Amino acid sequence: MTSKEIGDYRYVAVLLPYDSRLKIDEQAYRRFIRYFLAEPRFARDGGLCINPEAGEIFYLTRQEKRRVLEIAMEEARGKVPIIAGTWAITTDEMVETARDAKALGVDGIFVTPPGGAQDVTSCWDADAYPEIWGDQIKAQDRAVDLPIVTHPVGGAKPPFYPGLPLGATLALCREIPNIVGWKMTYTYEGFRLIARGLRSLDRHVAVMGALASNFHEYRATGTFDGTLSGFWNFALEPMLDHLEAWDRGDAARATAIWNSGLAELHGYIADMGRLHIRYKTATWLRGLIPNPFMRPPMPKPKQAEIDIIYRLLKALNLSVIDPGETKIAA
Repeated sequence: MTSKEIGDYRYVAVLLPYDSRLKIDEQAYRRFIRYFLAEPRFARDGGLCINPEAGEIFYLTRQEKRRVLEIAMEEARGKVPIIAGTWAITTDEMVETARDAKALGVDGIFVTPPGGAQDVTSCWDADAYPEIWGDQIKAQDRAVDLPIVTHPVGGAKPPFYPGLPLGATLALCREIPNIVGWKMTYTYEGFRLIARGLRSLDRHVAVMGALASNFHEYRATGTFDGTLSGFWNFALEPMLDHLEAWDRGDAARATAIWNSGLAELHGYIADMGRLHIRYKTATWLRGLIPNPFMRPPMPKPKQAEIDIIYRLLKALNLSVIDPGETKIAA
């Protein structure tokens, strides 16, 4: 596998199931990984992003991140590419987490901007000071020399909110050749501008769709190389149907699938302030994980959210849990 190919796969940002005590449910996680590997179409074109934001990496210890990745590697056995999140509260631990990932044999690392003080989070001016994240990426790059996929989130103003602005994006891609994929953490206008910028580079950096609520438009405009998205957790089958129709050049079929309820489901999930809560709720309602709970400070879903997501999944004729089981999360 070449570096260029890493960003062109369809990666699921894999959720992490917990038991009733909010401990990692290893058996449930193994079953969940197997669900993706058992789908031949996903096994052909898909990949796993382990320890992403959707997998609650911010609330895991270094030891937990390593154990989660060990399980995924054991289950995948090289069948699909695996990239691993490296986020930690300090740069030193992030480097060590990247080294853990390399030691376990991953195909690439998935890097996220710093957490902590407002200077490097909500108030960070990424265009003026790209080195705040760039230095952190370079430290990991020196340590492991693996292909890098980014998770560019920060305090950018529209049209780039909640992703990284264009100037910083291009500066980082030019300075760090191992960046091979850019997760498109943008609403539509920001996506369009960033995609155009990435296409202007003198090398390939994959445009990796994230918000599946816009996948139809991205495919129609040709700004779509691969994906890295949490929406795969709960809507794998219709999403594969939709993208495969586009792959065949059958725009009419792709549009019919999109309008069958897939666009409505994705549109409801794609609330930036509730995104990961709704990912996990939808995946639980599909019966793919044992419960929707997340580690605090992430909150529980509201019953209204559960009811709406359940209805939207049913409307797509997707398998769901018994309606009597949907009240336990409230």
